[in-house]
Amino acid sequence: MISLFRRKPKAKSPEKRDGGKKRDGEILHLAIDGAPVAVKLRLNPRARRVIVKVHPGTGEVTVVAPSRRGLQHALDFARGEHDWIARQRARVPAPVALAPGARLPFRGQMHEIRHDGGRGPVPVWRDGDAPVIWVTGRAEHAPRRLLDFLKREARALCEARALDYGAAVGVLPARVTMRDTASRWGSCSAARAVSFSWRLIFAPDFVRDYVVAHEVAHLKEMNHGPRFWKLVEKLHPEFKSAQAWLRTHGRNLQRYKA
Repeated sequence: MISLFRRKPKAKSPEKRDGGKKRDGEILHLAIDGAPVAVKLRLNPRARRVIVKVHPGTGEVTVVAPSRRGLQHALDFARGEHDWIARQRARVPAPVALAPGARLPFRGQMHEIRHDGGRGPVPVWRDGDAPVIWVTGRAEHAPRRLLDFLKREARALCEARALDYGAAVGVLPARVTMRDTASRWGSCSAARAVSFSWRLIFAPDFVRDYVVAHEVAHLKEMNHGPRFWKLVEKLHPEFKSAQAWLRTHGRNLQRYKA
């Protein structure tokens, strides 16, 4: 998720302009390029200031404030970021439906999704001779079956690599989970639980492996200091190339929708 951190501009009587006190979860509208855009207000006491976020896959706009009082000024702050919001929304890639007929990258290689109305040995499988993913059964069930397949594949690959890297550093993760996050590709908690975005299944193997190495390295170094990066490089020497790939192509991994 792309975030912008700036000082809050001074607001003049937002309650009178916008109809009373703002509430956590309230959705208001902001005119962007002549069209109304929904803006969700969120309260997060851990935030240090008002933050504007634009989801890189959907273009949804969220304004986060650290206090209820801050919610009163949140929409005014978003108004001040009108041009920035418009630029970020313009960069959102066109969505691609996870359905037969679509083309999507599987482990970095483009595949065509095809439907087979019969009953195969498994609901979804990848053709070994061509870059094709087959989905069986009724057509209306294809998107869900395809999504389940992609998540299973992502989990299997990430979990196996996390165990390999964990053995290499001498600390195994306590739990591996998959999520659908926009702000980060992976995370590691103090309880040794690591999680990854299932969308990494779209990325090349060396990119997914870097994300796993990054989070496993946090099992030893819960920081981003020199020792942490030295450990990441030991686990994944190509980590800088993977970082560059994510900066250039990461936004496109958000475009695939069930």
